[in-house]
Amino acid sequence: MLFVVKIFAAVDTVLIYSNTMHKNSKAVIVTPANYSSSNKKYPVIYLLHGYSGSYNNWIKKAPLQKYSDNFQVIFVCPDGGFSSWYFDSPVDSTYKYETYVGIEVPAFIDAHYNTIANRKGRAITGLSMGGHGGLFLGFRHADIFGACGSMSGGVDLHYSHNKFDIKKRIGDTINYANNWEKYSVINVIEHQPVDTLKIIFDCGVNDIFYENNKALHAKMLALKINHDYIERPGKHEWAYWINALPYQLLFFSNYFGNLN
Repeated sequence: MLFVVKIFAAVDTVLIYSNTMHKNSKAVIVTPANYSSSNKKYPVIYLLHGYSGSYNNWIKKAPLQKYSDNFQVIFVCPDGGFSSWYFDSPVDSTYKYETYVGIEVPAFIDAHYNTIANRKGRAITGLSMGGHGGLFLGFRHADIFGACGSMSGGVDLHYSHNKFDIKKRIGDTINYANNWEKYSVINVIEHQPVDTLKIIFDCGVNDIFYENNKALHAKMLALKINHDYIERPGKHEWAYWINALPYQLLFFSNYFGNLN
């Protein structure tokens, strides 16, 4: 009788310390099944959660172990706080998640895992608040990330001015009006990084952020920023994000495939 032993990707939960926020936060790390027996350096995809979410949302909802094996990538799912929007808050010094997720977490991962430790081996994306974070961090830290994306991202903060704790992070729209311009992805893209970014974002046509994403797509076209944009049936919900993720992973995998 033949017994087949299946070895699956490994899932770990680690603590990553933030020097800027002076605290540890948890992150899920998924490594391919052959990781421990290989001397290979792996590309890394940073996968961000949404508003009110947590570092373990993605591993509970999507088959990241299968995708890690299939695409030969490491997944890192950091904790972005309840409502950080992945900003270094200009009004709350305890919220420095742009520095944490954009700089400190990648530095930790490169120090402790076998990674391709440069921007060409890193991609970042996420859902909703994390979709905003994926593009926000991708553009503002293109020296760290070579590819970025968003799924149903809240890419124009003005749409959510009375929602999702954004006022707590960047101030109100009257006294801190400039922050609402400065921190919105739809305006961040005007300051194109020196390094070429590979960009993908998508949104469901019944999503609360659909019109914002359409506007972002149109603005990128006007600014001649190369990108992939997808719209498909779907709402602002996990059924959409679970379906959208493999398309983004294929995009990033194709990007990583051109490393050599």
